[in-house]
Amino acid sequence: MRDKRAAALGLAAGLVGWSLVAPRLPSRWHPGPQAAVATGLAVLSRTQLGLRPPQVWHGLRLGAATAAAVSAGIAATTALPRARQELNERDAPAGVLRWLLLGIPVGTVWSEEVAYRGVLGAVAADAFGPRAARLLQSAAFGLSHIADARGTEMPVVPTVLVTGAAGWLFAWLHDRAGSLLAPMLAHLAVNEAGAVAALGVQRATSPREQTQKAPKTREIGAPCVCSAE
Repeated sequence: MRDKRAAALGLAAGLVGWSLVAPRLPSRWHPGPQAAVATGLAVLSRTQLGLRPPQVWHGLRLGAATAAAVSAGIAATTALPRARQELNERDAPAGVLRWLLLGIPVGTVWSEEVAYRGVLGAVAADAFGPRAARLLQSAAFGLSHIADARGTEMPVVPTVLVTGAAGWLFAWLHDRAGSLLAPMLAHLAVNEAGAVAALGVQRATSPREQTQKAPKTREIGAPCVCSAE
């Protein structure tokens, strides 16, 4: 049991460490290394992701319902002046279409859900039990966004807390459905809906307002108080 707990804690620490290294890799490699690490961990650990019938259908139903609610909520917030200002201050990455179709689904959603909810969640549950496992993976998930917060000049502590809470909810969806597809769809909705909302607000903003944006802004898809990556 002690060896299993050490392995779980070591994996959590390793994933947090990897989150500090990955942003330093050449951007042209993204999302290859992130996806390769997550997939490799799943293969080596033989983690069951619940992506086959019948579990996948449970994940699809719960994930689709959650994703619809999340997308509707984000869309509704675009009517709020404070939310519109925040969305307008985000920087779109180079190659927006590639980011939306590859960067977010593969580099963020697949990589993070497989690594944290899939592999770490399973290893931690075997070592500590389901409840403690959910706390460990959510804590590691929150800490893994420290580099993102620093890179975008966001407050570190709120970012860690918000993404940690999101990680806990994603883990709850995973446990509830028995399939990783449920948190994947929810996570995808958070990031894609947030990115599309930001792009829509920016396109509707006048050129004069665009020039008044802060000199250092957050990249679309980066964690913020209103959404977690």
